[in-house]
Amino acid sequence: MFKQFALGTALLAAAGTAPAQSQSQSPKEINFGIISTESSQNLKQDWAPLLADMEKRTGLKVNAFFAPDYAGVIEAMRFGKVQVGWFGNKSAIEAVDRAGGEVFAQVVNVDGSIGYNSMVSVHKDSPYKTLDELLKNAKSLSFGIGDPNSTSGYLVPSYYIFAKYKLDPKTTFKNTRGANHETNILAVANKQVDAAVHSSDVLERIEKRQPEVAAKVRVIWKSPLIAGDPLVWRKDLDADSKAKVKQFMLSYGKGSGAEGARELAILTKLTLGGFRDSGNAQLSPTRQLELFREKTKLEADAGMGAQEKAGKIEAIDKKLAELQQAG
Repeated sequence: MFKQFALGTALLAAAGTAPAQSQSQSPKEINFGIISTESSQNLKQDWAPLLADMEKRTGLKVNAFFAPDYAGVIEAMRFGKVQVGWFGNKSAIEAVDRAGGEVFAQVVNVDGSIGYNSMVSVHKDSPYKTLDELLKNAKSLSFGIGDPNSTSGYLVPSYYIFAKYKLDPKTTFKNTRGANHETNILAVANKQVDAAVHSSDVLERIEKRQPEVAAKVRVIWKSPLIAGDPLVWRKDLDADSKAKVKQFMLSYGKGSGAEGARELAILTKLTLGGFRDSGNAQLSPTRQLELFREKTKLEADAGMGAQEKAGKIEAIDKKLAELQQAG
């Protein structure tokens, strides 16, 4: 049955490049990577029932893989220690570009919508009601940001807040610290930081699991909608295992009767309604956002020579044009 499997980034690096899974070899087990949006304990209890069902339905032994940060799961896929995983869009880009990954499915919300938001929250007693008010007083405040490989915890606020306001996230506030979404929400609730970034879905889970904590948090900023999280597998995973995993994911929670209701209850704990078919094209908007953010930083860089700046901006514009043409 389902068991937990965790490995640190340093250990992965020491392991060297593991041999790729041959297309002709069907693995007897797979490791399913789960990015560290919350504590491993919370993630394990929420994902364990679904992965146990995957094990029963696919006939594969399924191990949950946790790491202390997003990079740990990316590196695990790179070295063949993770075959399938749940990622955010930004971390999925890293998995696709550097770890032989491929998007095959996308999460769907309980209400059927496809997406979530990045948020900035303060304590309910905070005097700051808007993002503008917070930023005007930033030099005297502490701020929590997300993992560098997080879409909603880092990339989205980096663009929609810091790049657009022409601010440096490292120097804007009196001090800035990085943590996962759950830790940031708890830090705000406990007045350990004045404000912090987190995702809407993790806040929703905390509202259900720890309503007394959520009641202490007040959202003052919400991003535009971010595409729902992708599921990624290694491209060299054998075709038979891919078919079993994909069929399981796309059908999960869509049955009838008591079994269908049980699966929906498991998904609801994950604040999900199910999964739908997807591919690497899902990542294009996030790739564009990353490039726009880089371009905005370049344009604001007064220390760079005009010729060098123009060349770098031209290269970014070319990449953006290619993405728009491909989309």
